[in-house]
Amino acid sequence: MMALNLNQTEVTEFVLEGFSEHTSLRLLLTGCFLSLYMMALMGNIVIIVLVTSSTGLHSPMYFFLCNLATMDIICTTSVLPKALAGLISEENTISFKGCMAQLFFLLWSLSSELLLLTVMAYDRYVAICFPLHYSSRMSPQLCGVLAMSVWFICALNASVHTGLMTRLSFCGPKVVTHFFCEIPPLLLLSCSSTYINSIMTLVADAFYGCINFVLTLLSYGYII
Repeated sequence: MMALNLNQTEVTEFVLEGFSEHTSLRLLLTGCFLSLYMMALMGNIVIIVLVTSSTGLHSPMYFFLCNLATMDIICTTSVLPKALAGLISEENTISFKGCMAQLFFLLWSLSSELLLLTVMAYDRYVAICFPLHYSSRMSPQLCGVLAMSVWFICALNASVHTGLMTRLSFCGPKVVTHFFCEIPPLLLLSCSSTYINSIMTLVADAFYGCINFVLTLLSYGYII
């Protein structure tokens, strides 16, 4: 139902608190965030262009680096443009759908970067410890499967968390104590039970933490 009671309705937009307590530093913060965003964007684009255009860089390590750069572009673009708009404008609001989209792409890109770093660590392990078998072990087909698996698993993770968030009721207050939409501050604003969301967040943290730990042990030969 849209109307919960006479004085409360479902929240259709959120107010991002941002840096409201530092209004005198808006110009400085805008310049810093814009510079950081442009450097991150240009740096990652240069990496992607160099890797795709140079045949000498068509190796597993640079293939995963290209994937990492792509995810970093998605991550920064999902947060910084809106943060810059909030610093420039008087009202720093974001629609409910926009907030959920930002949450999805942020979770997808961050978790993908984490798993890609693990895959890159395994790639270096194979290159150092099994140099004669490196080409056969890290074949282009395997690299493609690993990259697609990372993208799919992390997209599924982001979809689950975003879907669970859309099932919650938000009936005020609507001020997100952050400059972007993230799970913890959004859960604090819900007027319905967040038990399942909290459990799934813990499960995801345990999964990403354990999988990195186990793969690290496997890579260094502590598990046979």
